[in-house]
Amino acid sequence: MQLILVRHALPDRVADGGSAADPSLTPEGKAQAERLVTALRDDRVDALWSSPMHRALQTAAPLAAVLGTEPVLARDLREYDAEGRVYTPVAEMAEADPEVWERMRSGLLPAHVDVEEFSGRVVRAVEDVVAAHPGPATAVVVAHAGVINAYLASVLQIARPLPFPLDYVGVSRVICARGGRRRVRTVNEVAHVADLL
Repeated sequence: MQLILVRHALPDRVADGGSAADPSLTPEGKAQAERLVTALRDDRVDALWSSPMHRALQTAAPLAAVLGTEPVLARDLREYDAEGRVYTPVAEMAEADPEVWERMRSGLLPAHVDVEEFSGRVVRAVEDVVAAHPGPATAVVVAHAGVINAYLASVLQIARPLPFPLDYVGVSRVICARGGRRRVRTVNEVAHVADLL
């Protein structure tokens, strides 16, 4: 089967509100999300899955509308920062939190993240999607840069948990064989959204 992994579109910044930050998309992010339909117009999409976080669900919404379906929610596709009380878009990270920014640039998750636990959760969640769609199916998964990177790193046997800089609504494709072989076909396709990045 073909697995299409999509990073969510641009979300708002969230200051500390005392509870878990779960930002919605900015107006620019909503425009980016509309482009996912264009990116996948030549694909026969059999299933749509999403992280339960707002930025992923809102990114999946235009494609869901075209497909006439609702995305299947998978809690374990949520990002490593799901419980954080602050959310800073990556473009603001260098100024807002230089230490975390430098770690991310080096391909590392923030120091407080249990990398083994996070990566294990992500791989299991994505493999559950694969198992649910055997044969020549195509399943789209809308999630987060950390989630997609963790899965790609596992498939490619890369030690760093964040090996790729993934853009908003960037598309990565993995071919998954029944025997367990996983082949990364593309990483971070962005032609459909390049003018909005």
